[in-house]
Amino acid sequence: MSPNLAYATYSQNNVSIESSEKLVEMLYEGILRFASLAKRAVETKSIEKKSYWINRTIAIFSELLNSINYDAGNISNYLTGLYLHQIKTLSIANMENDSKKIEEVISVTKELLQAWREETSNDLDK
Repeated sequence: MSPNLAYATYSQNNVSIESSEKLVEMLYEGILRFASLAKRAVETKSIEKKSYWINRTIAIFSELLNSINYDAGNISNYLTGLYLHQIKTLSIANMENDSKKIEEVISVTKELLQAWREETSNDLDK
């Protein structure tokens, strides 16, 4: 997803986005929210809700994949592999009703979000 398309999508939902950096942060936050809801659905044995929230989480990872700038060097290849692994992990969690796999995705995403926030705050300080 291009930053302009993502911006338009969120603007339609009345969400104010200051920059593409903020958009990525919001996408990571969305992953955390949806994955947490999926985990809760697994724990309560709500199969329909589990599938819904896992699919929403996978959709965000797919959008992040589509927005990777491959001119950025090795980090783009790393993120591609990482996002694909998270999608695979979520797919397995969906098939096996495995809340631990969802927790793995949540943990990785928390680290990504923290690193993203540190990087964007460092960029602002320059």
